[in-house]
Amino acid sequence: MSICRANNEIEEVISTDVVPGDVIVIPSNGTIMPCDAVLVTGTCIVNESMLTGESVPVTKTNLPNPVQGDRDAEKDSAFSTEEHKRHTLFCGTHVIQTRFYTGELVKAVVVRTGFSTAKGQLVRSILYPKPTDFKLYHDAYLFLLCLVGVAAIGFIYSIVLSVMKEVPIKEIILESLDIITITVPPALPAAMTAGIVYAQRRLKQIGIFCISPQRINICGQINLVCFDKTGTLTEDGLDMWGIHRVENGRWLSEESAYKESLVKSQFVACMATCHSLTKIEGQLSGDPLDLKMLEAISWTLEEATEEETALHERIMPTVVRPPKELLPSEPAASPEMDMSMYEIGIVRQFPFSSALQRMSVVARRLGEKRMDAYLKGAPEVVASLCKKESVPEDFQEVLEEYTKKGFRVIALAHRRLESKLTWHRVQNVNRDHVEANMEFLGLIIMQNKLKAETPAVLQDLHRANIRTVMVTGDNMLTAISVARDCGMIPPQDKIIIADALAPRDGQTAKINWRYADKPGKMPRLEVRDRVLCSGSPLSFPLGLSLSPLVLHGTVFARMAPDQKTQLIEALQGVDYYVGMCGDGANDCGALKRAHSGISLSELEASVASPFTSRTPNISCVPNLIRMQRNVSTSLFAQTSVLRDMFIVKNHNSRLLFVCFYLHVARK
Repeated sequence: MSICRANNEIEEVISTDVVPGDVIVIPSNGTIMPCDAVLVTGTCIVNESMLTGESVPVTKTNLPNPVQGDRDAEKDSAFSTEEHKRHTLFCGTHVIQTRFYTGELVKAVVVRTGFSTAKGQLVRSILYPKPTDFKLYHDAYLFLLCLVGVAAIGFIYSIVLSVMKEVPIKEIILESLDIITITVPPALPAAMTAGIVYAQRRLKQIGIFCISPQRINICGQINLVCFDKTGTLTEDGLDMWGIHRVENGRWLSEESAYKESLVKSQFVACMATCHSLTKIEGQLSGDPLDLKMLEAISWTLEEATEEETALHERIMPTVVRPPKELLPSEPAASPEMDMSMYEIGIVRQFPFSSALQRMSVVARRLGEKRMDAYLKGAPEVVASLCKKESVPEDFQEVLEEYTKKGFRVIALAHRRLESKLTWHRVQNVNRDHVEANMEFLGLIIMQNKLKAETPAVLQDLHRANIRTVMVTGDNMLTAISVARDCGMIPPQDKIIIADALAPRDGQTAKINWRYADKPGKMPRLEVRDRVLCSGSPLSFPLGLSLSPLVLHGTVFARMAPDQKTQLIEALQGVDYYVGMCGDGANDCGALKRAHSGISLSELEASVASPFTSRTPNISCVPNLIRMQRNVSTSLFAQTSVLRDMFIVKNHNSRLLFVCFYLHVARK
């Protein structure tokens, strides 16, 4: 690796000699990161599939400088890998390409090495997982302990009688050891191992690979399965269903929206610019939602090459243009109306943050002096950052109407920036300053379709009296719709939503209960009620309030990766045998913690899962449970046979001993 030393000297060292605080140079042709480092100059395109399971490359930008004189900004400027993920290059991830200023190198400061890195922590959690108490093994050990106790009694009894009869020592030892082998069958471990080996082979034949064979014996008792939503129950990709525009605080009708030309509207400009797409080897790459959004408007995206960037003192902006088909055939009357010259440059990007649930960009149209800010994100978050008069009064009702139907809804907003914000000032401006007093533009409605196999598989599990639970990071109402469509929630059941509120301003955490169809009515839990939990990040510090969530909960929405693991532990705490099925993205902890974790991803993150399926749908779950139950049945049958053999042999031994005793007595 290349490390910057004093006087801007570059020194080549091996990666094992890198320590926190070193300033490393990221090569332009890409590299595999050997440590965790925060980017201080330039921009990188990174593939983080090894850690997250997501194969979509992400853009990493340099760490912004705090505003001088702003005390609040200085407090918030303390570096944290969790808060500054978009500026951190994690160990094990692949840097695909870099973008840089003229004469400058792309530099990063090392913050963690070895097992302290993100990859190191993943490896450590795989090597030393939290021990799981398997009741089957506990009962098996108890059974063997009882057999050992019986063998010990027989051993002592045999020795005492033999000594009393003055039997030779050699015969005493042989007879005593024979009793132990009769009581504790030596064939039991071999029989159990043979069953596991054959089960592993049969699983491999149906495309399921196992790296933890001992789980096969245990998981025949599974009575609850947790499913991730996106990519597991539903398809990975999203389809553009439609848009719902807003002007002057009112929804536009379909007729007016259809008749109006949208090419030069702020709504389309936001769709064309507010994304993190990039070109890798000439192909657009990025989030599937952003790809579908740009595909819907058919705009083209162009990025400056490394040679072009090196000729300028700043990174050349990404440019988007409308398709040629929409350009007028006749020449325009004025330069302002000339569509052939219409293009938008993306000056600065504020990447998407899962904590903020939004992203934004600063862009400028060709020939204009003032810049525009475009915002995209969760509808509730975007609406809170817009002027009240620009948001329709029935915004919440319209949003719920779409989310109840299972659509994924994204909101857009726009603001004209002040003329004093030049290019250089925009590069250092605070994100909160840009994302304020926005004008609400409307909604983009995306559709996430169910996988064809999902309803039938869930029906099979229900017939087998196996409870199913959805664990997702998506919107609650969208999750409810998917749960109803796939049959996880029967039509006749009532739905109760539990909004989990994290502790704030000295107040304790609490749960607000409400009916999904009757928001104003406070529910009283009944046996057939379906509880659905959502809310801000919460680590379940609720004591007794957690019990109804675990026992009645069917859908858990807005769940962070660590909360999924906590949920698995809570379900195991009430004596459930839990299976977890996910696509490997942010499910590693839950897959490892569950009694039976099934990954649908063949990426490196699936190493954390005991089982990995080649089939990219949940049809592997019933197949795995059937195989596990077959092994359990075989194990119990083997134990019963060996137990009966012990009884018969022990009975025969007693008869022989009585005959021997009578024979000796006659003499």
